[in-house]
Amino acid sequence: MEMRLEVVQVPVADVERAKAFYTEKLGFVLDHDVEHIPGMRVVQLTPPGSAASIVIGTGLTGMAPGCLEGLQLVVPDLPAVREELLRRGAEVSEAQDLGGVLFAHVADPDGNRWVLQGATPPAVKAAHLG
Repeated sequence: MEMRLEVVQVPVADVERAKAFYTEKLGFVLDHDVEHIPGMRVVQLTPPGSAASIVIGTGLTGMAPGCLEGLQLVVPDLPAVREELLRRGAEVSEAQDLGGVLFAHVADPDGNRWVLQGATPPAVKAAHLG
């Protein structure tokens, strides 16, 4: 059996504002923006280099805008990515070192909270799995 998580719904109040945030400030790629049926708009966005995407839109979910926490983006160089996001206008927390792994946080305009994690060296991964 094989299962892949490929799309995560992110509840937002204002689709245009969220779309601008994810594309302009976080650098996500706009895959498509379509209205399949009246009242159901699907905007799919993919973080650079990711196999998984997010979907924002209308008529998709009953979740309250801003209720998601802990969506995690793993990046190869957290300080460099943080600086790039700050240059783009995103509000990113200071990086924290938690046992040799760097973490920072960013929220979209609705308050959905994302975690940025610096890539974990192989030795640290093995220690956490053991």
